[in-house]
Amino acid sequence: MQDAELRKAVLASLPKDAARRQFGAITLAAPGKAEVIGEYWKGCYAGGQQLPPFGDHWQVMRLYRNRNWGTPMLIDFLEKFSAKAAAATGWPGILIGDMSQPRGGPMLTGHASHQLGIEADIWLRPMPDRRLTPEEIGRMMSTDLLRADRKDVDPSRYTRQHFEILRAAAEEPGVARVFVNAAIKKALCRDAGSDRKWLNKVRPVPGHTYHFHVRLACPKDQKECIEQIAPPPGDGCGKELDYWFTDAILKAKPGKSSKAMSMAAMPKACRALVAPPEIRDRH
Repeated sequence: MQDAELRKAVLASLPKDAARRQFGAITLAAPGKAEVIGEYWKGCYAGGQQLPPFGDHWQVMRLYRNRNWGTPMLIDFLEKFSAKAAAATGWPGILIGDMSQPRGGPMLTGHASHQLGIEADIWLRPMPDRRLTPEEIGRMMSTDLLRADRKDVDPSRYTRQHFEILRAAAEEPGVARVFVNAAIKKALCRDAGSDRKWLNKVRPVPGHTYHFHVRLACPKDQKECIEQIAPPPGDGCGKELDYWFTDAILKAKPGKSSKAMSMAAMPKACRALVAPPEIRDRH
């Protein structure tokens, strides 16, 4: 099934009041000033911008998903961080995966978060020194850094450049979290030396073996943006990390997908961004 057909099939399969059906059908940003509303896993935003597919130090992957949108704050961060990452690693630049939908909200496939326009996935593979073809943008894969048993990184794939780009991301003042697989966090803990303060922002999560997830903090002037609780103190490299390598986690079967969130469960201001249809379709 082609990408466009798959998207159409997913849309048709969802209840009409499903939030991801409503937000997934939107193709352009909401006009007006930037406004971030709700929580990372239940929210939206207005005044979004689209990151250009190519820049001096970045290329956006999977453009057919139309997920290269975000708040002006996210766009500014990625443009500046791409140059910083290139300098820190020696790579030509970064490959950027999913950001947000034009108005945020739950996505049709994947991702519980990415709803506020202040999060982005960055691949664990350097941008090549040439512009990728449309076919490569749509099909090329990133690099899985883990070894077969999933308990540590594969030393033939994990490099010092991976360490440097992750540290550079975590050291950014506006970054609230950097999510990676626990095995990658273990490698960072091992390689960090005495400079460990930045490790507090790097949090282990399932998956995330091919990319890392950058989450910016809520903008200070956005009262409707609900910030998550700060991580516990420390570098996160102690016994709390051991939990991720137990059989209960490593051998866990994928859980069933949760019921699609209804529009009624979304913040009121988010519901206004996608309805009524005659207003929604005008933008």
